Amino acid sequence: MNLFLLLGSILMFIGVGMGAFGAHGLAEFLANAGREGTFDTAVRYMVYHGLALLVVGTLLSQNSTASVLNWAGWAFFLGSLIFSGSLYILIFAGIRWMGAITPIGGVLFLAGWVCMIIYALQSA
Repeated sequence: MNLFLLLGSILMFIGVGMGAFGAHGLAEFLANAGREGTFDTAVRYMVYHGLALLVVGTLLSQNSTASVLNWAGWAFFLGSLIFSGSLYILIFAGIRWMGAITPIGGVLFLAGWVCMIIYALQSA
């Protein structure tokens, strides 16, 4: 089993589902709460990094010894949970302090991309 292909597929499923639900079932709620932009950001970054996980999983299937890819995969996955997850909690539960941990997810995204840069430089 390729864990990062699985996790990336799960994030893509959730991201696409949330995007559709937000556009159709939640549009009025999000508009009334003034949270359309926040919701859109959470969905977009979940989808972006779900795709990144699919890339990591594909690369790992070709080079399973590249530990930097494992670091990238975990950074992308945990970043998605923290970044998008904290925004979803902020929107739906109204727990405002969750917005304070969102940047941790952003830092994890950046760390994952640094790992991808290192992998690209090592494989050149």
